[in-house]
Amino acid sequence: MGGGHGLYQTLVAARLSAPESITAVVTVADDGGSSGRLRRELGIIPPGDLRMALAALASDDEEGSLWAKTLQHRFGGNGALAGHAVGNLLIAGLADVLGDEQAALDKIAELTRSHGRVVPMCNQPLEIEAEVAGLDDDPRVIRSVRGQVAVATTPGTVRRVRLIPDRPEACGSAVSAINAADLVTLGPGSWFSSVIPHLLIPGIVEALNNTDALKVVVLNLSAEPGETQGFSSERHIHMLSQHAPSLRIDRILVDSDAIPTSSERSYLERAAAGLGADIVFEDLRTQDGNGHWLNKHDPSKLSAALMSLYRSARPGLTSD
Repeated sequence: MGGGHGLYQTLVAARLSAPESITAVVTVADDGGSSGRLRRELGIIPPGDLRMALAALASDDEEGSLWAKTLQHRFGGNGALAGHAVGNLLIAGLADVLGDEQAALDKIAELTRSHGRVVPMCNQPLEIEAEVAGLDDDPRVIRSVRGQVAVATTPGTVRRVRLIPDRPEACGSAVSAINAADLVTLGPGSWFSSVIPHLLIPGIVEALNNTDALKVVVLNLSAEPGETQGFSSERHIHMLSQHAPSLRIDRILVDSDAIPTSSERSYLERAAAGLGADIVFEDLRTQDGNGHWLNKHDPSKLSAALMSLYRSARPGLTSD
């Protein structure tokens, strides 16, 4: 569950674990770039995050790789197509032809020989509205900021977010996937625009609390400029509890180098206890070709960590 680049990395990690099936449950509140233009012009759910998930799950063979590259390709120039991703247009066109956006996503999954299915968290386009402090001379003044792009780039401090419309209905396929899953992950990603929106849909939270799956939150490696600037790891967890007080999670996966001191780890563990979760520290960060650490999860490390958590929670499993 998630959106954008964070979900992309998690799906690549999931593929490395070779599960029987993968379902990507994707946010639908993007209002920027190509997705925002198609959303406004056609009234569809924004396709960008859905497209990225389809690309992440595409087959590694020559045909699948070609489709994945094509889905992600953006037109250049200055004309009407400038900035549009091919995959966004393909999703929009197939949805129009087939009369159903889920049918369009499933058809593209066939073309890419996908390793899994991509479903929206909700079948209608949503807006994010945030309560933001620090936009006035008086830091106590709270202003409303609306739109995913505006929230992600605000120079203020986000206190809380909500969805418009409020309490939308969850996509039935998303609920079914959560209920049937063995392992559910939430995050990493843009905390207020890709992660928390899932928790503002009552049907999603209910499914998470009812499923027998192992539920794992993958914490971001660091705060993000704009959206969570200055947030500690502990505060990231408190935000989950604040937006979904009834939510219960099993594990919170944290990069071992992100929280260096024992006191910080203790604060984090207390915050996790509010969700009923245990903190697990693992080496998750990737390196570039020169050995420099990047602010990006390594899919191989993430895959190994998730499978270790799953096996420890299901001790009857074999190494296969």
